[in-house]
Amino acid sequence: MMGNKTITHYPRLDTILMIEDALKKAEEYPSKRQLWLSLKKKVMYQTFNLIISYLEDSGKVVQKEGKIIWVWNPELVRKYSDSKLVLK
Repeated sequence: MMGNKTITHYPRLDTILMIEDALKKAEEYPSKRQLWLSLKKKVMYQTFNLIISYLEDSGKVVQKEGKIIWVWNPELVRKYSDSKLVLK
């Protein structure tokens, strides 16, 4: 989690989107290191970790048994947002 860390450099949106895209397209669940090494452009590891923490805090990924799993499903969210159900 991001917590109370002092952040001196925030990642750019294109870097966050690049990591999201790599996770969505991954054929199997990568480890953090595998994902970091597979990126199209180089990203500082501290910045990479900050992005992974952000994605985890926002409910887009989970980390389990050393693997990063993309869990965000916008179609399911849209389905429930359009229904008469009350989301809390």
